[in-house]
Amino acid sequence: MNEFKSNNRLYSLDALRGFDMFWIIGAEEIFHKMAEIKDNVFWHGLSNQFIHPEWHGFVFYDLIFPLFLFLSGVTIPYSIGSKLSKGKTKSKLLKRVIKRGIILILLGIIFNNGLEIKSIEDIRFGSVLGRIGLAYMFANIIYLFSSKKNQILWFFGLMLGYWGIILCFSAPGFFPGDLSIEGNIISYLDRLVMPGKLFLGIHDPEGLFSTIPAISTALIGIYTGNLLIKNNKKRSTIKLLIIGLIFILIAQIWNLFFPINKNLWTSSFVLQCGGLSMILMAIFYYLIDILGYHKWAFFFKVIGMNSILIYMSLVFINWNFTTNSVFKWLFDIVGEPYNSVVYVICLLMVQWMFLYLLYKKKIFLRI
Repeated sequence: MNEFKSNNRLYSLDALRGFDMFWIIGAEEIFHKMAEIKDNVFWHGLSNQFIHPEWHGFVFYDLIFPLFLFLSGVTIPYSIGSKLSKGKTKSKLLKRVIKRGIILILLGIIFNNGLEIKSIEDIRFGSVLGRIGLAYMFANIIYLFSSKKNQILWFFGLMLGYWGIILCFSAPGFFPGDLSIEGNIISYLDRLVMPGKLFLGIHDPEGLFSTIPAISTALIGIYTGNLLIKNNKKRSTIKLLIIGLIFILIAQIWNLFFPINKNLWTSSFVLQCGGLSMILMAIFYYLIDILGYHKWAFFFKVIGMNSILIYMSLVFINWNFTTNSVFKWLFDIVGEPYNSVVYVICLLMVQWMFLYLLYKKKIFLRI
């Protein structure tokens, strides 16, 4: 999933992906631990930014998943686009895209359930990687077979169509447009169609039907990738910032009628996260690829170049055991209460060193 710009990697893309993964592999625990220790408004405020709202609402942590999907979309014009320009047929690329999507879906099922053999009703099929696989696959298909103008039409069509479905329908016994966890039409359709168990029993935040607007998130990434390839670098950065701010403004207005909700991946959520993702991409691109400030981003680049591998390692590698084995002496020296914070920092260090060794050996998991 790590692609190239011409013959070189787009450094900012790997760095931003690594920044995104940094929070997934455990960095948010620093704020949770500090909130426990300090017990004041400042640290609790930061900690709360890393706890998903139960239903409606938005915090920084809600951006992490859609940002990764957005970045997957950014790679498409660089990877698929470059292969098209080299004469690869759309049918061959389509097979490759579908294969990638299926692999990600399977990895998502493994991440949720391990390699244990279970009955169908005990398996959770909805997953982060599964949503990325499906949204990435369909966004790629739209990219392959649609003009840039039609890609934009697809983007708005999916968002408005999704809003229309939720507005006009509901679960049996509820009024049309119901947005509660029990009454909304999306959760109800997932309960009818999805095999296995849903994460929340009556709802799955990575359900099948809420993947529809997630395709729009990937399409924002494709638009961004097209912009970075074709336009003047500084002009592209300014354009991304402006569009990002417009998206956030529209999202806040739309939120009054169609709440920002990660669980349902509402259309206002798409615009909110799409706008923030574009702004982050613009900042990273400007600092790294335009101004050439690479050194500060190397830490994140190492993570970003093996993002799927480190994500899957959370299932198969006991990082806690390794961290305790190497640094228990340090935790004893530090003592209560800050040893818990030092523990999280050491855990991240162990994971990063593992990725750095792979980086030095040029070992990358590509799907």
